[in-house]
Amino acid sequence: MVSMNRISIIQGDITKIQADAIVNAANTSLLGGGGVDGAIHRAAGSKLLEACRLLNGCNTGEAKITLGYNLLAKHVIHAVGPIWKGGNRSESQLLANCYRNSFYLAKLNKMESIAFPNISTGVYGYPKAEAAKIVKNETLLFLADNPNFKKVIFAIFDEENYHIYNKEFNHLN
Repeated sequence: MVSMNRISIIQGDITKIQADAIVNAANTSLLGGGGVDGAIHRAAGSKLLEACRLLNGCNTGEAKITLGYNLLAKHVIHAVGPIWKGGNRSESQLLANCYRNSFYLAKLNKMESIAFPNISTGVYGYPKAEAAKIVKNETLLFLADNPNFKKVIFAIFDEENYHIYNKEFNHLN
């Protein structure tokens, strides 16, 4: 069983997190946007946009990696979450893939820590409690299979998601 000593849930700004990577809740263009995406691009500086242009976008459910530039994090993993359309268009699988592919890139690049925002639960409209269940499942699977991975941080901006995550992960204490 995975314990909470490898998982942190904080309410705050993901751009201020020191980790091997932070995950950007990106859109398919990877060229910046609102919310978390815009905040990460602003904090990282113009070199992040230049690097993202070279990636030629990203499909929903997939992830790509760049350096972190002006961020405290060494890298940014750009994951494109699904837009909620009622739940019958593979949204749950696509959201799980965002986390799975982000973890895969972290492992591939020999990272030991990663910080996630709440992917797809803002303007993309994914139900927050349902998303938290998917996130917990993917996180526990990854940590169980990767005992040397040190830390998964959830940097949660809004209070509602913060409470949902604490409730969802509570049994690990």
